[in-house]
Formats: sequence, structure tokens, C-alpha cells
Amino acid sequence: MLEIDLRFPRRHFLLDMQCSFANGIGGIFGPSGAGKSTLFSLIAGLERPQSGHIRLGDRVFVDTGRGVWQSPRERGVGVVFQEGRLFPHYSVEGNLRYGERLLPPARRRVAYDQIVDLLELRPLLRARPAHCSGGERQRVALGRALLRSPRVLLLDEPFSALDRDLCEQILPFLRRLHHLLDIPVLIVSHDLDLLLRLTPRITVVRDGRVLAAGIRGECPELDALLAGHRLRHEPRSFPGTLPADSAPALG
Repeated sequence: MLEIDLRFPRRHFLLDMQCSFANGIGGIFGPSGAGKSTLFSLIAGLERPQSGHIRLGDRVFVDTGRGVWQSPRERGVGVVFQEGRLFPHYSVEGNLRYGERLLPPARRRVAYDQIVDLLELRPLLRARPAHCSGGERQRVALGRALLRSPRVLLLDEPFSALDRDLCEQILPFLRRLHHLLDIPVLIVSHDLDLLLRLTPRITVVRDGRVLAAGIRGECPELDALLAGHRLRHEPRSFPGTLPADSAPALG
């Protein structure tokens, strides 16, 4: 279980989040500027919170009250950014091996061939990223992150750079993660329909706060937010305003 209780000042609001994520895929849904990517930076150790803690089971990534801070390398968090950020001068195999080389053999929990076959990358191994499609590049970026044997996997807007057809190609590979790694896999997206096709576990955020979190169909506050979104907005948008009683009190 990944447990988060953080305060972090941003330009227009204070990010103040209390949430938790079990192993498996969890979706984080909200508008641009809601604090979703900032939350990922805090989990990965790319930003330091003003106060609070992040814990993964017995492992403490950061606890400002106790003076605990783990570096990004110590945390073992895998991040896949929306643009992939592959090394253009490496082949697909070189990009994948780079992720694998960051860990000593004794700490590797997934095998190279296992990832290559899972993501159907074998025909692409000698290609450079420039000669791959957007969906193929996303699969390579995902494979590179997985070969670091992460304790937590973060996917930041994995669909935003892809058209609908490429999104459809990526979805089956993301679903297969359930069977590969027993870790929290957090996916940030403003595309609610695609998130719900991957997981019923959704956390809705806005202005740096959690409005609702739970399993679709089991959490009335979450269901009300999702239903309101679908009634009033196009699939890729997010409600700009909500009734005052729609947002649950933060605990």
C-alpha cells in the first residue's frame, strides 16, 4: 500500500493531499493544473514536500517530521512520461537495456525477454525511436521503466500524445501489468473513459486536493462526480465547477 499525506505550495494553490493506493492499477483523474503531475514528482523524489510523508508498506520515502528523505534512486519508482523521453541515439534494445543496467542482477525481478515478449517489442529491437510509431515508443518507454523492477510505477498522461487508434493499441499492454508486477501502478489522465477501461479505482483531484477516491460503483461521492462529468462534458474534458456539496470533506 502506498500511503500519501503531503503539503506542497504551488503558484496558485497549496497541494494538500491525503490518499492511498493498493497494488494494481489506480487512476488519477482531474483537469490540467490540478496537481496530478506534481504528485508524481513528489512520489518519485523529484520534489521535496513542505510537510508530510510518503510510505510504501514499511519503506518510508519521505517523512518531514522525522527528517527522513530517500533519493529518487533509493525509492525505486518507475516513471513513464507522456512523451516517452527515449534516447534517440539508442536502438529500442539499447533503451530497454539502459533500464535493466541500472540494477544489479540480484535486484532484478523481471527478465528482459519477459518484458520484450509482454510488450511485443521483439520485431522492433534494432529500430531507432524515430522509426517507431507513437504507440510503439510508449511501449518501449514502459518496458524500460519495468526493467528497473520498480516498487511503484507512475504513468503520466500515457494517452495524451496518441490518437484514439494508438490508445486502443496501448490498453491491452497496460492491462497485462496486473499479471506481471504486484505493485501500485498509478495512471494520470484527463481521459475518464480510457481510465475506466483500465481500472474502477479512481482518485479525482482538483486544485491540489482529493475530491473523491474509491471504487466506481462502491463510493457514492465518486460516482456522483463521474456521473456529473459524463452528463455535462465531452469525454476528454473535466468539469470546471462543481456544486459545493459535491466535494467530500478531506480527512
